[in-house]
Amino acid sequence: HSLAILTQTLREQQSSLAAAAESYARVGMALSDAFVLAWATKYEYNQLRPITYIQRVIDPAWNRPVVLDPVLTPPFPDYPSGHATECGAAMQVLTGLFGDDYAFVDRSHERLGYVARAFPSFNAAAEEAAVSRLYGGIHYPSSNEQGLVAGRCIAEQIMALEMKE
Repeated sequence: HSLAILTQTLREQQSSLAAAAESYARVGMALSDAFVLAWATKYEYNQLRPITYIQRVIDPAWNRPVVLDPVLTPPFPDYPSGHATECGAAMQVLTGLFGDDYAFVDRSHERLGYVARAFPSFNAAAEEAAVSRLYGGIHYPSSNEQGLVAGRCIAEQIMALEMKE
């Protein structure tokens, strides 16, 4: 999804091939580092997801035998949110490339029948993506918040890299 937003932005800006190559390189590195960090951390802390905690501690029959929630909870640890870490990293790189207040309309899912979404900035999109995991019952707030922080930290390091032409 982050790469689709990047592609859309590059097209709208009519970016040069050199600018596009640098943008894809930076976002690609940020995505890779974000997922490596998130997955290594998940198995270091091994935090239960909300549904698992509820079923083990509060009510073993809750949300069983049929999954009532249309959002399926993944079968791996909660912390940190990989989605938030990835979005935090990618959207912070896009912020570094295109500016803090770059407003855009995300059209990446229109082909699937979804309505385009307008955002005042890339970071606003990252924050919405992270909180969606809370609303879906997939992550705790701290998993999303810390994922965004970690992703943004990764992006700062990526943006500090000097690129040769």
